[in-house]
Amino acid sequence: MNQITPVVKQLLIVNVIIFLAAYFFVPILNVYFPLYYIENPSFKIWQPITHMFMHGGIMHILFNMFALFSFGSVLEQIWGGKKFFIFYVLCGLGAALLHTAVNYWQFHETFNTLTANGFNGNEILNLTAQNSYDNRWLSFVNMQDLATMQQTYFSRAVGASGAIYGLLVAFAFMFPNAGLALIFVPVPIKAKYFVPALLLYDLFSGFSGSSIFGLGGGVAHFAHVGGAIIGFILMWIWKKKQFDQYRWDKQ
Repeated sequence: MNQITPVVKQLLIVNVIIFLAAYFFVPILNVYFPLYYIENPSFKIWQPITHMFMHGGIMHILFNMFALFSFGSVLEQIWGGKKFFIFYVLCGLGAALLHTAVNYWQFHETFNTLTANGFNGNEILNLTAQNSYDNRWLSFVNMQDLATMQQTYFSRAVGASGAIYGLLVAFAFMFPNAGLALIFVPVPIKAKYFVPALLLYDLFSGFSGSSIFGLGGGVAHFAHVGGAIIGFILMWIWKKKQFDQYRWDKQ
């Protein structure tokens, strides 16, 4: 069994403390710490960080903390605490960035259609904030478009999953032949196949809005992909720098 490392231990403690505080002692954290849609007045500048320490339920935090312990401890032992913590936070921020960008695109796909047909942007935002709409909009967009726009506007993202996906990518980089398994697929699969397959699943679920496991609803799939992308970029940069250090032809 992996030995828990210092930064992973501190992250586990902070996550558990905030989870318990939000549910039992300081419920207002559930208002200010999740990541809101960027044009929602509830969005605050600190939320790309704080949302990483919020979780939607006991199974959510258990899965994330188990993954943090399993993969994070191995990586911290190799990298050291400072490098590991920087990697973890950057992957979490990458998750927030892609999640926000996709939400912005989804919202403005309908919003721009309405403004292009003469409707006032501020009035659209005001009605959406009231969870309402102008019946005249239905001449240019359908109810599903309006529902998606409103769901996006009121969306709240929580969880360390984006950062965890970055750790998965890093683990696959460093231990490509290590066997990993899902609850749904108990047979171990090599990390170099497992992690890309998991990302393809998230891309499929994110674009289709459905899930092959029936778990697609409420999951920020593009946040997972965002964390994985940053993890891949960081690993590629670090691997290249390590290679460059030993090049015989460097001037």
